[in-house]
Amino acid sequence: MANPLNCLVVDDEHDIRELIVMTLTRMGLKADSAANLDDAKFMLRQKSYALCLTDMRLPDGNGLDLVRYINQHHAGLPVAVITAYGSADNAVSALKAGAFDYITKPISLQQLRPLVQSALNLPNAAGNVSGPSLVGESTALQQIRATITKLSRNQAPVFISGEAGTGKSLVARLIHQSSSRQSGAFITLDCSAIPEQQLEKEIFGEEDEPGALQKASGGTLFFKEIAALPLASQVRLLRAIQDKSISIPGQRKEETIDVRIISASQRNLTAMMERGQFRQDLYYRLNVIALDLPALRDIPEDIAAISQYLLKRLCQSQKIDVPLIARETQQMLLQHYYPGNVRELETILERALTLHDGRSLQPSDLRLQTESKRVALEIEANGLPLPDYLESIEKQAILNALERTGHNKTAAAKLLGVSFRTLRYRLSKLGLGKDSDGDDDED
Repeated sequence: MANPLNCLVVDDEHDIRELIVMTLTRMGLKADSAANLDDAKFMLRQKSYALCLTDMRLPDGNGLDLVRYINQHHAGLPVAVITAYGSADNAVSALKAGAFDYITKPISLQQLRPLVQSALNLPNAAGNVSGPSLVGESTALQQIRATITKLSRNQAPVFISGEAGTGKSLVARLIHQSSSRQSGAFITLDCSAIPEQQLEKEIFGEEDEPGALQKASGGTLFFKEIAALPLASQVRLLRAIQDKSISIPGQRKEETIDVRIISASQRNLTAMMERGQFRQDLYYRLNVIALDLPALRDIPEDIAAISQYLLKRLCQSQKIDVPLIARETQQMLLQHYYPGNVRELETILERALTLHDGRSLQPSDLRLQTESKRVALEIEANGLPLPDYLESIEKQAILNALERTGHNKTAAAKLLGVSFRTLRYRLSKLGLGKDSDGDDDED
C-alpha cells in the first residue's frame, strides 16, 4: 500500500485546524498543522507536502504571504486559501498571487473534499495532451503556451479575448486537458447562439434537469461569447462563482458546484461595462487570468506552420495524400488579411484541396484574387472596429442566403451551415427579426 500523502493546514483557529485535519485523515491523507506563518515556513523547510491549506488572516502575516513564499521556494506545491464569507476580493487576490484555489468560511466539507482531490490530481507535466495543439513559434504563441502550463496548476477563472477565429475554444480545451480536471467533463455553452429565455435554464438547470454548472462538475465550463449573457443571468453566475453553489427551483438546499470557469469573447467587455451592459464585479471574477489571442495577420511568421498543420489535418480526415504548397501560394497566404483568422485560413485550404488537380496547391486554387486588399481597405474606409465589420458581413451573408432560398429559413440555415434555431436567433440578434414571410418550421 502506498504511503499517504502529507498535507499542511495553516490556521490560527484550533477548531478549524482540527476539522480540516480530521477530514484529510478520513480521506486517507496525513496532515500537519501550524497556527501561524513562521511555524508554517519552518514545517515546509523540514518536510515535503503534497498540499497546503492556509487561512487568509494569520497572527504574523496573511495567506498571500504564504502563497508567495511557496511559489518562490516550493514551486509545484498547490496551496489553497481559506477566506471569510463574502470576501471576494481576497479570493481573487489569492488566485492572482498563484493560489491553486480558495474555500470560504464556514467551511463546507462538500467543497473541501473535491478541492483536495483536484489538487492531488495535478498532472506532473502540463501539455501532454492529445488532439489539436497550438501551432506556431512566434513570441505571442510561446507566451500563451507558457501561461497554459502555469494555469494547469491552479483553478483560477480564465478570460480569453481575441477576434473571431483566433482559437479561443482550442485554448480553453487545452487549459482543461492540461489541468487536474482533465478526466472531468468539458462543457461548452455558446451564449450568443441560445435565446435569452432558454440560456438561464441551460446554465443553472431546473428541478428535474441539470444545467451546465452541474454537468461540468469536476471539470470545466467554457462560456463562449460571455458578452451575450443577459444581466439577470450575470447576477446569478456571479453568486454561483463566489459561493460555489447554486439554488435549484423546487429544492430547499443549495447544491455545491465544483467547476472551473473559462470564458471568452471577441467583444470589448470594458466598453460594455462603461455602457452598463456587463457587470463590473462579474468581469473581475471571470478575468482573474487574462489571455489575449493574436490575430493571424499579427503573427505572419506562424502562417506557414499553421497552414501545413491544417492541411495535414484536412487530408487525414479526407484520407488523401498531403499536397505540397507552391512557393507562390505560400506568398499569397502570407499577404492575405484574414478577417476570419485561423478559421478562415482553414476554409481557404479546404477549398484549395477541392479545386487542385496536381501535386501541389497553386495560387489559382486559393481563389483569393484581390479579396484580401479589398477587405482591408473596406475596414479602413468604414472606420469600423473589426467585430462590427464582421457583424455587418454576417448580416449580409444571412440576407444573401435568404434571398437565394426565397426567404425559406430552413433552406437558408442549411446553405449557411448552421442549425435552424441558430439562424432564427441570429436574425433576432442582428435586428433582422421578422424579416420575411418565409417558413418558420424547423426540419
